[in-house]
Amino acid sequence: MKTIAAALPGRNSVPTRLAVQFGVLALAAGCMVRFGTSAETVTAVFFVSVLVLLSAIDIERRILPNVILLPATAVLFVMQVALFPDRAVEFTLSGIGAAVFLLLLLAVYPNGMGMGDVKLALFLGVGLGSSVGFALLAGALTASAVSVGLLVYYGSSARKMTIPFGPFLAFGAIFVLFGGKTPFLG
Repeated sequence: MKTIAAALPGRNSVPTRLAVQFGVLALAAGCMVRFGTSAETVTAVFFVSVLVLLSAIDIERRILPNVILLPATAVLFVMQVALFPDRAVEFTLSGIGAAVFLLLLLAVYPNGMGMGDVKLALFLGVGLGSSVGFALLAGALTASAVSVGLLVYYGSSARKMTIPFGPFLAFGAIFVLFGGKTPFLG
């Protein structure tokens, strides 16, 4: 059985730890500026903190660990429903819908992503509600741009390269969180 300590990125990597800490602090400050001091801010900080941690793990190990992702999704759902009880159905359907969408893509092209990305989509849907589609689109477009850049730089050998999709999904979610209408903004 995997423990949370085993799933943490770069247990021996100081730069990775510093990057995670800086990322969490910067995004937490951004949440304070964007949403003020409220319960919604606490939820937003939790959301972005989990995304930063998962992104670091995915970059370093190419995995989005269930030991972090599944409990974080449950905690986020409880936080969201406590703050916005009238939107519980939206959070549920958005999470399930985003996960099913990526699950269908996974079924069509299994080498394109993993089940961790599907579970991350569930987390994003719970966090962003009906705005999750924009986050998935922003993440996919950003990943596509990076892929084109790799093709330009490395040529045809880039077709055999893999990149973790989780950080791009996280970027899309953070982009939507700070730039769009989300549950945190009512």
